Amino acid sequence: MKKIYLSSCAALLIAASSIQLNAQCTGNRYHDFVFPATPVATSNVSYGSNLKSNGTTQNLLLDIYEPVGDVATMRPLVIVAHGGSFIGGSKTGGDVVPICKDLARLGYVAVSIEYRVGMTRFPFPGPDSTDAAPAVVRGVHDARAAVRFFRKNAAVGGNTYRIDPNQIYMLGVSAGGFIALQTAYMDNINELPPYIDTVGQPGIQGGIQGLSGNPGYSSDVTAVVNICGAVGDTAWINAGDEPVLSFHGTNDNTVPYGSAMITLSGVWPIMQVDGSFSIDARVDQLGIENCFEIYEGQDHTPHVGSAAYYDTTLTITRNFLEHFTCGIPLNCAYTTPPAVGINELSVAAEDVDIYPNPANLSFVIDLTPFSSNSISIEMYDVVGKNIRTMNSIKAGKYNIERGNLDSGIYFVKITSKGKSITKKIIFE
Repeated sequence: MKKIYLSSCAALLIAASSIQLNAQCTGNRYHDFVFPATPVATSNVSYGSNLKSNGTTQNLLLDIYEPVGDVATMRPLVIVAHGGSFIGGSKTGGDVVPICKDLARLGYVAVSIEYRVGMTRFPFPGPDSTDAAPAVVRGVHDARAAVRFFRKNAAVGGNTYRIDPNQIYMLGVSAGGFIALQTAYMDNINELPPYIDTVGQPGIQGGIQGLSGNPGYSSDVTAVVNICGAVGDTAWINAGDEPVLSFHGTNDNTVPYGSAMITLSGVWPIMQVDGSFSIDARVDQLGIENCFEIYEGQDHTPHVGSAAYYDTTLTITRNFLEHFTCGIPLNCAYTTPPAVGINELSVAAEDVDIYPNPANLSFVIDLTPFSSNSISIEMYDVVGKNIRTMNSIKAGKYNIERGNLDSGIYFVKITSKGKSITKKIIFE
């Protein structure tokens, strides 16, 4: 991590920014889904360009997810990088888009970036370290350009996206986890492997920062979230470096859980890397703030395709980011997940009974505290998807059938006169 020495003026600006962010943390912002509407991305915003592995130029694009209806002017930013083994993947992939949407619903500005992928030796005669390592460097250069893009926009572009340039986080999944970790910890030119040709190989010139765009601005991040990624060498991590949250399955067959050879597509041995278990040991040794969620017995990226693992991943990520954004104590444990709804009613949540809970075939909501007001009820699953909507209800007690819903946790949002409360229901 680069050390930044601040002028007194800059320090005052950061202090003012911190005070404003802490004020925004009231009302459960950054803890619950205080902006429950599903955000629609501002798509394909250009943030830079650079040469691909084949020597052609790629215009680099990103998608921006903002909280719907938000009026805050200084919002923390989370930049998210997708997976795909540096040969594929997409900024619109299922490994990252749900996370971006839910972060926006919590109150963050979330950005899914594309970065240069591709290796000249893939698929024939087969990639090796001299092909794969430059692919990682290209991704890191692009991520750093994305960070600089938002700082530049905040400084001289009118701050179009109303971000706080002093609160920028990096989150990555799989290959994106590599990018997030290397963005934080690969900060010395001597850390580039000697077999990388920084002169002859396309698109990796420009030292550690690269030439993907927006020079003259810092690419530092506040903290990183690593979902099933790895770092080239934990020796790159030094005391005072960025805090890190890692998730990793102990049976990951794509990216090593500890320190081991990584094999692309299960065929081509690439290089020795240090996975999340080794990273955790290193940051513990150095006293760097960190959390490590071990997915016992799980393979690669279990949050994709599993509502339960997604819920755990999102909730712990929420806790980790909230520590830095709001200045609350760090909690690495799984806690109550984000709830839907923000507005307070004269009727408090504890006044409304849902029973039985847990339920089996159906449950009842006691709506008598609402008198004869017209009520709408929405049900959401743990990833925030609206699964049912019921309008114009005036019954004192309202029965909801389970139907084909799976076992698990759901949230019931009750709205009357434009204000809402949320209750949790569990189906066994």
